[in-house]
Amino acid sequence: MKYVLGGSSGFLGKALSRDLVADGHQVVRLVRRQPERPDEVRWDPAAGELDPAALEGADVVVNLAGANIGRPWTPTYKNVIRESRVSTTATLAAAVAQLDRPPVFLVQSGIGGYGKDRGDELLTEESGLGEGFLSDVVRLWEGAAEPAREAGSRVAALRTGVVLDGAAPAFRLLSLPFRLGAGGHLGPGTQYFPVISLKDWLRAVRFVADHDELSGPVNLDLPNPATNAEFTKALASALHRPALIPVPSFVLTTVLGDFAWELVGSNRAIPAKLQAAGFTFDHPTVEAAIAAALEH
Repeated sequence: MKYVLGGSSGFLGKALSRDLVADGHQVVRLVRRQPERPDEVRWDPAAGELDPAALEGADVVVNLAGANIGRPWTPTYKNVIRESRVSTTATLAAAVAQLDRPPVFLVQSGIGGYGKDRGDELLTEESGLGEGFLSDVVRLWEGAAEPAREAGSRVAALRTGVVLDGAAPAFRLLSLPFRLGAGGHLGPGTQYFPVISLKDWLRAVRFVADHDELSGPVNLDLPNPATNAEFTKALASALHRPALIPVPSFVLTTVLGDFAWELVGSNRAIPAKLQAAGFTFDHPTVEAAIAAALEH
């Protein structure tokens, strides 16, 4: 199969590209700089520029582009977060819509779209989006794919939790305090903290690409939701470190502003569509997902 990847230089983009190439698939990488390899094509999503010819013959187009959310959300950086996702998705959707044979279009999205704090509510793909900055971003992000959908492309939005892998920036940041012996749960600890192992994320993306019945939002996170306290306990145990120094919510909100809600808010999401379609997880529990992350 031929895949075209936006965001191919990021952590997930590199991982997906390696995984696909290893299995013999053709991968075309969209880059903002001058192409240096035969498998690269230049685009300028900020200007809405992408030659539709770059997508000719593609079976699957995947957009993983987006600025890192793991830093304080100043008003300026909020705009960067939003536009880096919306402009890339809109540019790809416009190009897809011009093809005679529209490919499958997979758009990376976020579990955070369900809102700042949904407590113990069980969230499936049928649940409505919530309130807050990321919810607004997700509405625009997923909505930007509409031209591709209208042109006949099967569009799926991959609402992803925190991807766990030893090389993943988010996991390194989460595990650092524990490695230093200063780890502990964040906020109350009772909030649900959606995660998924990198291996299961890669398998899930390809599963969605291959299954015609999957479209619209698709949750990519553990089928057995864990709270932050459970995640903390499992991580400390796997690292053979204590977990004795919790970080109060007010400290996180003071230091991180609105971004703190990604850590202290609760989203008890489950991958209902994936499981209904027959997907099985290699790492279905937080303990298994953390163990897999620490193998690399």
